[in-house]
Formats: sequence, C-alpha cells, structure tokens
Amino acid sequence: MKLLILNGPNLNRLGKREPDVYGSKTLNDLESFLKKHGESANVRVTMKQSNWEGQIIDWIHDAENSYNGIIINPGAFTHYSYAIRDAVAGITLPVVEVHISNVHAREEFRKESVIAPVCVGQISGFGFEGYLMGMDYFIRREGHGTD
Repeated sequence: MKLLILNGPNLNRLGKREPDVYGSKTLNDLESFLKKHGESANVRVTMKQSNWEGQIIDWIHDAENSYNGIIINPGAFTHYSYAIRDAVAGITLPVVEVHISNVHAREEFRKESVIAPVCVGQISGFGFEGYLMGMDYFIRREGHGTD
C-alpha cells in the first residue's frame, strides 16, 4: 500500500513555530516517525509539504493513479480553500484530514473546515499521533497494509 501525506502552509516551520501549540519536533521528525510506522506495516509513505495552494492541488490530482489514500493537514487552507476542497471532492481516493492541534479548542475561525466534509474523516488534537491514526485507518481499510 502507498499513502501520500500532504502538509500545507507553515508546517515546514514545525519545531520553531508556536512550540507551545505544535511542539518542538520538526517536519523531518514527523516524516521519520511516519515512515518508520509505515515500514512496520508494509506501507510506503510519501510526504510532501507546500506553502502554495496550487502545488497541493496538483499533488492531489496526481495521487489518484499512484496511491491508495491521502492524509492531509491543509494548515490554514483548511478554513477557506474551496480549491483544495474541490480537488479532494474530484478524486476517487479516500482522504483523511489531520491537524496537530485541537482546532476546535482554538480561535473561532479554526473550528470551520471547508475540506472535512469531502474527507472520510477528520482527526484533530493528537499531535503527530493523529497522522498515525490516519495511517492505521488506511491499513485496516486496505487489509493490513499489503499490496
């Protein structure tokens, strides 16, 4: 099985940006953590990050023929990117939305996701573990991560 993990704007600043909210670990730490978990379950993980909406949309479109599912942390695009929402709605792959912080316990504007309604689910507030929860969903869905 192959999973694409997409991270949106400012997630390249993990470890430096608001460590009281997002923790002290970096995006590279997250990638290592997820790839290690993937290897133990026979899942190939590809992780990408962009601060550019169009790049994320292109990756979503391109994923349809190469991956079994997508885990996306859209960052701030969560709240207003109808373009990313439409890209997710326009593919047949299942998508899980993930957030490191509990967006529902933060500022009011963070509580609304325009992307979640076209995803199979949303995971919020469990730090890096939320990505693992998303991966485990796909592993169970696809039959224990076998190709």
